[in-house]
Amino acid sequence: MGSGLGRELEGITVVSIEQAVAAPYCGLLLCNAGARVIKIERAEGDFARSYDNAANGESAYFVWLNAGKESICLDIDKPEDADLLRNMLARADVLLQNLAPGSLEKRGFGGEELRKTNPGLITCEITGYGRTGPFSDMKAYDLLVQAESGLCSVTGNEAMPSRVGFSVCDIATGLTAFSAILRALLLRARSGEGIDLSIAMFDVMADWMNVPLAFQRYLGKAPARMGVAHATLAPYGAYFAAGGEPLLIAVQSNREFATLCGKVLGQPELASDPRFATNMARVENRPPLDAIIGDVFARYSRAELIEILKKWRIACSNLNSVEDLSTHPHLRERFVELAGTEVRLADLPVPGATRRHVPRLDENGPALRAEFAPAAALGERAP
Repeated sequence: MGSGLGRELEGITVVSIEQAVAAPYCGLLLCNAGARVIKIERAEGDFARSYDNAANGESAYFVWLNAGKESICLDIDKPEDADLLRNMLARADVLLQNLAPGSLEKRGFGGEELRKTNPGLITCEITGYGRTGPFSDMKAYDLLVQAESGLCSVTGNEAMPSRVGFSVCDIATGLTAFSAILRALLLRARSGEGIDLSIAMFDVMADWMNVPLAFQRYLGKAPARMGVAHATLAPYGAYFAAGGEPLLIAVQSNREFATLCGKVLGQPELASDPRFATNMARVENRPPLDAIIGDVFARYSRAELIEILKKWRIACSNLNSVEDLSTHPHLRERFVELAGTEVRLADLPVPGATRRHVPRLDENGPALRAEFAPAAALGERAP
């Protein structure tokens, strides 16, 4: 059954001066919602094009993020390319970009200046730390923001901190920018006016860190690094079935804990044991609780345990590898195509416009130069 989405942004034109992950992910979501997304690249291309060759010889990053977009190479320090970009923006709805802060303003492409010609233009910049403050001029890549925001300090195990194993800061920021642009489009529908948006990666991750931050500020200690266990909930993590096969369980309430004790462990008295009667008590007494659960789980195979846990509605999961994910029976997929090769990807969580083609560098350059040449720009702005 389809979502019914994919055409809601038809007629919206997005000019995206984008590279790497954060802005391209936002652009992908806009494209998936039906918008026309024109990707502006340097002569050497978005450097994500050469991150790897894992996707049938093409960059896994690039094919994931760029299906459905149009590509044109511009050097906006050249007058003729600057004029072409200005013509595009006179007819666009959204300017999305993740260049260094101030790069476009000093070239005459600030939002205030652009809205003299196109009052409804929405601009959205993605930065590392925003325009002001002591870190505003710092370079900010995903790993650096993970580290600076404290995310690495609550990720990993007792031995050392760790980065999250994918570009979580970039993705979170791209998603935040997407939602902000949608809000701005709704606002423009009422006011007729565009606005400037600025989304900082550090701000996004600081918000996502609010629970560890509250523990630090009000309990005096941030949650410990626990590997695949949960630092503030128990029992919540990996246990081992017969033969050492790992299995995760997640108990979120005292009611669920009572069910686990009575129906799975066969020890209903544990639910009223003062050591385990509340979540905070269970966290404080995690080692003896883990030992009790471990002793019972070791009597069963993982398959048997999953059936028992499912029967009593105790949340559980396998501890899967990426290889396991690649053949997972619940995985939905989409196919994209670049340079004659087809690549199979996990589908977007909200299906939308079906756009399979990933553009080659400057693939749409000649057509776009003709469309937005000075003579063409004299026509009315696209609806």
